[in-house]
Amino acid sequence: MAFPGLAGCASTVADLPVVGAPAGLPQRPAQPGEYLPVHDMPASTGNKTLAPSEQAKIEADLIRARDRQAIVTPPAAAAKTSTR
Repeated sequence: MAFPGLAGCASTVADLPVVGAPAGLPQRPAQPGEYLPVHDMPASTGNKTLAPSEQAKIEADLIRARDRQAIVTPPAAAAKTSTR
């Protein structure tokens, strides 16, 4: 290893005049970019969670719709169009 003291310092090694950068590489910005605000929470939309009875009703509606679709669509045709 030629540069044991520089191991892990890739950003500073790339700036050395001996190593340099490939031709056609765009210039680095004067100031590095800022980190994205990943922990900022969006404003409240005012929506509330569903009550258990409302959720059960929606699930039952979806199950009935699925069962109706299974009757209308033969299993062989459903297998051809399935994305799973």
